[in-house]
Amino acid sequence: MPEFSHPLPIGPIGPAGRHEVLEADAEECAALAARFGILGIEAFRAELSLAAEEDGSVVVRGRLAATVTQECVVTLEPVRQAIAEEVALRFLPPGREPEDGPEDMDEIETGPGGVADLGEALAEQLALALDPYPRAPGAELPAAAREEPASPFAALAALRRDPN
Repeated sequence: MPEFSHPLPIGPIGPAGRHEVLEADAEECAALAARFGILGIEAFRAELSLAAEEDGSVVVRGRLAATVTQECVVTLEPVRQAIAEEVALRFLPPGREPEDGPEDMDEIETGPGGVADLGEALAEQLALALDPYPRAPGAELPAAAREEPASPFAALAALRRDPN
């Protein structure tokens, strides 16, 4: 069971659409932080507009905001960050396969009965928005780590230049 599950039947959205606000509670935030391998999620909220399309799909647009704490990749100190991301998803009716093009909106298949898990889709969006290399202010890599690695062919090039 996903940590932030919010099942959404896509059938009853209606032509007027709908506005949704989802907010994770402390327990859901802690479970998501453990899943993502980060120190903590202090807040996680999404404000969304849902609109039905003629083909039975539902387009979800809006914004997610979160405050997370990750470990600095250099010092291992806690690094608190605010995340604000635009969300654009399409939930597909049962039996329709997603089309994956570079310019296409993320398409998500619905489960049995045309139910999509909006919370899980948002959790995945948050995971993608996390900084893969968080750094504390002023954190610098040691000089040895910044040096270019020697090419495996450098020794051969040196032999080639040596006349003996």
